[in-house]
Amino acid sequence: MDIPVALGGVAIRPGDVIVADGDGVIAVPRCAAEEVAVYASRELRSDKENRRAKYMALGWEPDHTM
Repeated sequence: MDIPVALGGVAIRPGDVIVADGDGVIAVPRCAAEEVAVYASRELRSDKENRRAKYMALGWEPDHTM
């Protein structure tokens, strides 16, 4: 219908990018999508590096989260 809607108290507008994972769902305005993607990619890489370091310190085998 190309009109804004509200889901769970969150405004979703036409063109918003919806991103979901095991932790939740977010609506990103299209005008900010590229910037958010760059930041999210950086955070994911950092999270995986930190997880790998912790696993190594504990002597655990790496898993699919790295």
